[in-house]
Amino acid sequence: MLVYPSSIDLSNRSLQHLTERLAVRRREIGTRWRRLPAGRQALFALAHLRCGDTYAQLAAGFGIGIATVYRYIREAIEVLASRAPTLAEVMETARAKAFVILDGTLLPIDRIAADTPYYSGKHKRHGMNVQVLTDPFARLLWASPALPGATHDLTAARSHGIVDALAAAGLKCWADKAYQGAGRHIRVPFRGRRLKRWKRRHNSSHVKIRCVGEQAMAALKGWRLLRKLRCSTNRITDIVKAVLVLHRASA
Repeated sequence: MLVYPSSIDLSNRSLQHLTERLAVRRREIGTRWRRLPAGRQALFALAHLRCGDTYAQLAAGFGIGIATVYRYIREAIEVLASRAPTLAEVMETARAKAFVILDGTLLPIDRIAADTPYYSGKHKRHGMNVQVLTDPFARLLWASPALPGATHDLTAARSHGIVDALAAAGLKCWADKAYQGAGRHIRVPFRGRRLKRWKRRHNSSHVKIRCVGEQAMAALKGWRLLRKLRCSTNRITDIVKAVLVLHRASA
């Protein structure tokens, strides 16, 4: 296999953060020897998450076996996921903000047509539903555990406790029409075609606020691995948490 130098569009802060966390992990478990130092392990873990490089590509590029690549990447993801903020922690820090933005996204997965729970009728494809909270400056605050793609956004928000957490914190939240009926703390646009002028103005200002959340969602999808996940659905939650931690570390 041919090997060539490449680049990752991330800052050194992401590499340093993951390297430090992996070094701490190795000290905790008493590792005496590894095929690669923590910095190199962090580098190809970032290549996998950010660029979507396969295990075979990384094994050839770093001169190690595919099984070693798999173990190293899984370890890096677990180390990062363990540092992801909880919903309660985010609610505590978000109290100082004017409002938050709630949105859901579908992460495409490699599934067959028979997997009905993972098929989203809205997006016409298989995937996993993830709920995301964003602050007014398009910074990602929190990402939920992944649910099968057939799950409605409002159902997902309720099952994760987002609706109750926002109400308990007294925090204003902007969301799209999918969250209609979530409660007074979650503001949604008016529905219908023939709306009164003041309702149309309200919807226009609502869209301007929510577009900030779309920017954050685009930043999340900038991690190419999330554009087409080919791993077990049981690992997707940890992958999303790992990406969130790296995104916040590089901000």
